[in-house]
Amino acid sequence: QVQLQESGGGSVQAGGSLNLSCATSGNFGSMLCMGWFRQTPGKEREGVAVIYSLGGMTYYADSVKGRFTISQDNAKETLVLQMNSLKPEDTAMYYCAADIPIAGSVYMKRHWGQGTQVTVSS
Repeated sequence: QVQLQESGGGSVQAGGSLNLSCATSGNFGSMLCMGWFRQTPGKEREGVAVIYSLGGMTYYADSVKGRFTISQDNAKETLVLQMNSLKPEDTAMYYCAADIPIAGSVYMKRHWGQGTQVTVSS
């Protein structure tokens, strides 16, 4: 069974930095794609950054390009999001996600963590 657990959230002032981690248990080698999403009350969850395990390609939302960096620590089976130059508009609940193929089918299943709160004050 796949489990994802985020950590590293907190409160910082604008311009500060935070590092989010997503510890995984189960099937790390089968996670074809992993990413970070965020959500604020009343809004839809939005993608922040994604990394493809095969090849290591990364993609970012325009709002975080140049400030956030996504990476995988394969030895620790952990997903990391380094966030620099934080802005108040980055305030949100941040979720880790992993896409894993469903054996014997053409489909993949997205697994979610419980989220970690990031609050940036001006």
